[in-house]
Amino acid sequence: MFRDTTSSSSADSAAPDSQGHHPTRLDQAIAHARGPLLALQQEEGYWVFELEADCTIPAEYILMMHFVNEIDGPLQAKIANFLRRHQNGDGSYPLFNGGSGDLSCTIKAYYALKMAGDTDQAAHLVKAREWILAQGGAARANVFTRILLAMYGQLPWRGVPFMPVEIMLLPKWFPFHLDKVAYWSRTVMVPLFILCTYKVQARNPHNISVAELFITPPEQEKHYFSLIKTPLGKAILALDLIGRQLEPLIPHFVRRRATAKALAWFMERLNGYDGLGGIFTAMVNAYEVMDYLGVPADDAQRRMAKAAIDRLLVIKEDDAYCQPCVSPVWDTGLAVLVLQELARYGPHQATQYSLTSALSWLASKQLGDEAGDWRRQRPDLPGGGWAFQFGNGYYPDVDDTAVAALALIQSEDPAFKGHIDRAGLWIAGMQSRNGGYGAFDADNGHFYLNHIPFADHGALIDPPTADVSARCLLLLGKQVRQYPQYRGVIDRCLVFLRKAQEADGSWFGRWGTNYIYGTWSVLTGFASVGIQASDPSVRRAVAWLKLKQRDDGGWGEDNRSYEHTKLRGEFSASTAFHTSLAILALLAAGETTGAEVAAGVEYLLKTQQANGVWHDDNANAPGFPKVFYLKYHGYNTYFPLWALARYRNSQIAALTH
Repeated sequence: MFRDTTSSSSADSAAPDSQGHHPTRLDQAIAHARGPLLALQQEEGYWVFELEADCTIPAEYILMMHFVNEIDGPLQAKIANFLRRHQNGDGSYPLFNGGSGDLSCTIKAYYALKMAGDTDQAAHLVKAREWILAQGGAARANVFTRILLAMYGQLPWRGVPFMPVEIMLLPKWFPFHLDKVAYWSRTVMVPLFILCTYKVQARNPHNISVAELFITPPEQEKHYFSLIKTPLGKAILALDLIGRQLEPLIPHFVRRRATAKALAWFMERLNGYDGLGGIFTAMVNAYEVMDYLGVPADDAQRRMAKAAIDRLLVIKEDDAYCQPCVSPVWDTGLAVLVLQELARYGPHQATQYSLTSALSWLASKQLGDEAGDWRRQRPDLPGGGWAFQFGNGYYPDVDDTAVAALALIQSEDPAFKGHIDRAGLWIAGMQSRNGGYGAFDADNGHFYLNHIPFADHGALIDPPTADVSARCLLLLGKQVRQYPQYRGVIDRCLVFLRKAQEADGSWFGRWGTNYIYGTWSVLTGFASVGIQASDPSVRRAVAWLKLKQRDDGGWGEDNRSYEHTKLRGEFSASTAFHTSLAILALLAAGETTGAEVAAGVEYLLKTQQANGVWHDDNANAPGFPKVFYLKYHGYNTYFPLWALARYRNSQIAALTH
């Protein structure tokens, strides 16, 4: 690891510079925060911080071990410790720290703890069971949980959506096709088609049951789909019932062909030690299919698939959990942008060395002309994107590509010109018809698909969003002078973003919590393409941010704002993350001398910890709004440092002009 020995203590950070100038309190805070960021860089040049979700993923890891009968007792005990420590006082399990209980998460945690050896009379499981039954019992769980329960023989297969593997044979013009759903949906669903079609049963060696979680016996339950309320949803549910009746008429050769196509599809995308789609749920589904098909435990592909899952584990002395995925390109790209901000005024040897290493690593991770799924829509488009994970060649990430390429541009190193040019072409080509950008696909906005029984999580598709679109402006705005053809792309994106602005002046944050994140994204994007601070959209956004500032000078936002829009920009406390975003947004809007920015900076200075970073236990991004949330552990290391450095640089710039 690279260590910044020049800022390892408060005495060092208070030393005068080469001109004899003594650093201010702001300079000291920046120097104190820089050290931990540099120290966390890996030898290869990248950063990767923990990416923590709720207890669903750790619980599913235990359940997977029992599904295939590969139980690691010591690891299971550590994960069980993690689960017990994250239970709410009322017995439930939340989707994010401080949140209310979630039925499906609580069911999975309960089942996993029983698998790990806790008896159903243990006090914590009694409380969980009482809470589950008070919510209507396991029959009211979401689709993914009911599928898991069906595979463990806990409820009948009629309690889950009809998902025959023959879906693989549907033509592209059909209302449902893999190309019409998001990449994360594809990679999860294809192996799941096999598991559901063949009604695969978990090995469950200890025959653990959770029958006590049902109010009505599962075989007698008639209301597994009672939450489907919309006319379209009910119509699709009727087709679901018809499909079940017609299933026996499907010729065997058709089923064999569809199964072979599904198997070939996901085996081709296994993605080595990075795993199918780079995401836990897809990896586990694929691994369980391998077990069902009798692939030997010592088979090279099966061992690699299991290793990919295990690489997501975070194992500590007393507990352990499993991450949903890893975020090295995202963490590294943002860390580089922060260090580049630090380097704008005054050289620093360790920072420069760190940047050189990180930029080389980023450049090495750019994808070429791999056969990504996006090529089915744009076969003429040259490759040039970056993945979110260490490797995910089929699924480059638009957001990560914009950040990584921006970092390369700002290095001003001519060696990266080819990387930058290819990234710009790829980003321009991934624009949707409405001018916006999705995270992985263009024009992936078939909203009617969110009404199918399988899609009760409401995130089957990947439509354009304001935050990703704004990041694309950051990149293209840096390239438009050299490549004027990007002007039309930028103009269409601006039209999309102006339409997406909320009436109160904010923007929705799809990939970060929430409206503060979305507003920061757009205001920085606007500034990068020359939108003036006097622009009406900018002024409305600035007014909204100022309105949301708290008495302590900070900002905060709860994940409940995804369910209740009246909570936009609201939280019970300020957070370093949201305060940093608000400062960066206001600075981008020209508010360099405003009292609000100064108060926000003061909040960050007061809340910096002795170790140089900031602490916040809250989830700071949705995987899927209302359903699945994430905590990027790196955000409290680099976002506050970014805000302080940008503020310091804005003050220096004002003095020199």
